[in-house]
Amino acid sequence: MVTSSVPRLVVAAPSSGSGKTTVATGLMAALAARGLAVSPHKVGPDYIDPGYHALATGRVGRNLDAYLCGPELLAPLFLHGARGCDIAVVEGVMGLYDGAAGQGELASTAQVAKVLRAPVVLVVDASSQSRSVAALVHGFVSFDPEVRIGGVILNKVASDRHEALLREALESVGVPVLGALRRAAQVATPSRHLGLVPVAERGAAAVEAVAAMAAQVFDGCDLEALVSLARGAGALPGAEWDAAAVVGGPSLPGTRPGRPVVAVAGGPAFTFSYAEHGELLAAAGADAVTFDPLRDEQLPPGTAGLVVGGGFPEVYAAELSANEGLRKEIAALAESGAPVAAECAGLLYLCRELDGRPMCAVLDATARMTERLTLGYRDAVAVSDSVLAGVGTRMRGHEFHRTVVEPGAGAAPAWGVLAPEKRVEGFVERGVHASYLHTHWASEPGVARRFVERCRTS
Repeated sequence: MVTSSVPRLVVAAPSSGSGKTTVATGLMAALAARGLAVSPHKVGPDYIDPGYHALATGRVGRNLDAYLCGPELLAPLFLHGARGCDIAVVEGVMGLYDGAAGQGELASTAQVAKVLRAPVVLVVDASSQSRSVAALVHGFVSFDPEVRIGGVILNKVASDRHEALLREALESVGVPVLGALRRAAQVATPSRHLGLVPVAERGAAAVEAVAAMAAQVFDGCDLEALVSLARGAGALPGAEWDAAAVVGGPSLPGTRPGRPVVAVAGGPAFTFSYAEHGELLAAAGADAVTFDPLRDEQLPPGTAGLVVGGGFPEVYAAELSANEGLRKEIAALAESGAPVAAECAGLLYLCRELDGRPMCAVLDATARMTERLTLGYRDAVAVSDSVLAGVGTRMRGHEFHRTVVEPGAGAAPAWGVLAPEKRVEGFVERGVHASYLHTHWASEPGVARRFVERCRTS
């Protein structure tokens, strides 16, 4: 059996808002500054935190989602991302034991920690408490004996006196304190309707924020103890995930005759994508070329297919609308029957208009912002044959938006949502597959193979 002994740890918290993103990102950056090759990972479907992780480490941030990909893919995807690294840091999601609603530990940070056999560092918001911190930590340590909590980092500590009281209280629990961080305004990252503002939109400000996180962790945490804890994780059995193997063909880098060009939307308006999608497209025989719909007036030369993922087109509606030449080229590409895959933000961009501003008009639908947040995992089945999936293909997805598209489905819907409620949604028209659902193609690599094959033949 293949095994790997990459040092690793999971940064978790009792609840959201405790500071785990600050600690995890700062720890990644501090370790990278010491010359270590750090592999960054994020539990759950979140696209934004991995951008900060990538900035901190110089390596692409990767997600570990047991709901979207299945628990059996957690270790292989982790090992794939961590190849050649000195240490891996996994940032958790929500509270340590919180996962998919009503499904026990599924998709929780605790489940990931157990599958990866990784020790957990619990980040505790210590504001407004002293001795009670011991009861809190004791509860998290004893709740699931299979989860190994290897240490605590105290966040938002008010003073030296406050820190001393907290450390004294935690002595009775037997969990070492690996750090104590004071409040620091410079590490705060701005938020808006869907969470943190992505790195791509902040430029130098994001670099400064990550540097401040690193400095805070470097000053307040015992880095040697954290590295030692990670090195004690032991061997992790299993083979790493390989894109070429799962799509059934070799990965051939570089542009060459016979490899269709797949244009992939990027830039500040379209920042949501999983790294494995590009790897799967390449393994299936395509050249994925990123372009920026805010600035590029044309699609990449030779474009045979188009992928438009998630992001914030509502924030950039005026600029996207003003790029009329690109909008018309995308409409012509779709009209030709070329494969087009659009998720969430991509769906909005393909609509006739967004908040009253003209978009690509590929779909006879309109989109607008609302106050209502739509959030959660979805079980879905393909109900129309498309460039991504044949009828009956089962996939799991995730919705996360404050917009509405009217109508919500076309004459040929993309998906039949099976849970938590039954409905149809999305659009399949010519070579277009457009939907609100974010999916992870590693769970169904045939999606990438099918898309690239259609690019060759359309």
